[in-house]
Amino acid sequence: MEQHKAIRQHAMDWITANEARLSAFNARIWEHAEPAWREYKSVRDYVEILRAEGFEVEEGSGQMPTAFAARWGQGEGGPVLASFSEYDAVPGNSQQVVPHKAPRDGVHPYAAGHTDPHSVLGTAALTAILAAKSAMQAHGVPGTLKLFGEPAEKVCGSKPIHAAKGYFDGLDAAVVWHPWPSNTVTGETHFGAYWSAVISFEAEAPEKWVDPSLMPIDASHAIARCPGAVDALCLMYTTTKYTKEAMFPHSGSWTLNEFILGDGGATSDNLPPRFSQIQYSWRSSSLAIQEQIWKVLAANARHVAAITGCRAFVRWVTKTRVGLPNTAMTDLTWANLQEVGAPAYPEAALEFGRAIQRNLGLEPMQDPFIPSVSRLTPPEENEAKLRAGLPPWQKHLSADDYVEYSWHCPTVRLLAARPRLRPPQPGYAYPAWAYNALGGLPAAVDPGMFVAGRTMALTLLDLAARPDALAAAQAEFRERTGGGVGGSRWVGPLLPADFDPPVDLRWPEYVSTPRGEEWCIPTPHTGTGAGGPL
Repeated sequence: MEQHKAIRQHAMDWITANEARLSAFNARIWEHAEPAWREYKSVRDYVEILRAEGFEVEEGSGQMPTAFAARWGQGEGGPVLASFSEYDAVPGNSQQVVPHKAPRDGVHPYAAGHTDPHSVLGTAALTAILAAKSAMQAHGVPGTLKLFGEPAEKVCGSKPIHAAKGYFDGLDAAVVWHPWPSNTVTGETHFGAYWSAVISFEAEAPEKWVDPSLMPIDASHAIARCPGAVDALCLMYTTTKYTKEAMFPHSGSWTLNEFILGDGGATSDNLPPRFSQIQYSWRSSSLAIQEQIWKVLAANARHVAAITGCRAFVRWVTKTRVGLPNTAMTDLTWANLQEVGAPAYPEAALEFGRAIQRNLGLEPMQDPFIPSVSRLTPPEENEAKLRAGLPPWQKHLSADDYVEYSWHCPTVRLLAARPRLRPPQPGYAYPAWAYNALGGLPAAVDPGMFVAGRTMALTLLDLAARPDALAAAQAEFRERTGGGVGGSRWVGPLLPADFDPPVDLRWPEYVSTPRGEEWCIPTPHTGTGAGGPL
């Protein structure tokens, strides 16, 4: 018992000694603000620090250039424990760390920025893994620690690919987390499924749309033009809007969203557009609902292609499963969160929040943050809040690809706070820039980030040094899956092992041009470059 206390205290002392270094690391990832599949600078920083700390690192794991798989281990017979770091930002959310609206200089105002922020998510997991490694190494605790670099979380991209390609095989437990408006641990109601696919339309032979012999003279510029790929895309968009009402009953909190990918095919001629792409992403509480939605989308694409002289294609981006709970892991992590305690915010964070309120014309508050970020919320209280608006049959809510880990080993999802501003009255919504600006302020995000890092480190060390804790979690995992991985109730990866990661698609990114560093939308002299109002 005394030795285990010493192991845990070693990790806490290590984090205290390294807080400044890790806070600076987090700020650097926040500044990179790189979006899904394009996190080149961020992954470089992670690989660099992990190798310096003694980890073996596979760069580009799973054929994903901005992913990594890091490993450290010692001794024989110890458990294999995992966590992951995310580091992708979100297009359209550029913001400086100032208490007023201010997109970053030098790029288009709709460039990417961190929202949740994943900079904090990734750094806290890194903190926990490094602290656990230091404690295990100093006290001779056998075991293996793995940290996965998971890009493109905002499109739930990399974890299903890592899972399909075998990277999660052999894990004994996983400890993960997410920034949240409260400090708690996820209970029975985990996140649901997220699927995403890019549907492409190609007008391969537009000259076959009409018989040219019907024209008495050569009139190629007067002949009827094949509708082509843009018409197909527009019809897909509108047809799906019409049929969305009939995809599935309006229950179960399912959603469907779309995004049009640019093809650079602008033309002033009367030639038909040859190629277009639209991405659909949908989330729901079950795989059966996901399949039903896809059935309608696929039928729409086939019909639209037939009436526009095109062929339709699909490129899957991702398919996630739903989350699998583990009460033993929840209880273990909750005990550690109670020991660490809730975040406490310094005056610099509070005053920044008040400055935002002043700049929005609001009366500044003594404590500008919502109460839940400064206290602990018991898992059962959080569970009751989640379920308050759900029908009894719905077991999952929203979507996040951390769920992939939960089918390969006992997995816990910690939630630790990042500040949100307290509304002056019910129904008031702060602008998104205010939330994003706070996400880049060390005084505001470091307290929750290190609560998460400490709690996760303690849980990892409990699993490594307390065989009873790991055994209880694994027994529950076997019971819930009907025998563990491959059991009667186990759900395997939904992507094939030879899945080709969609890194080659036209995702938004930063580019270097003769004009300088730009976002994928050319950087205007002023404003957005949209021109004058109509």
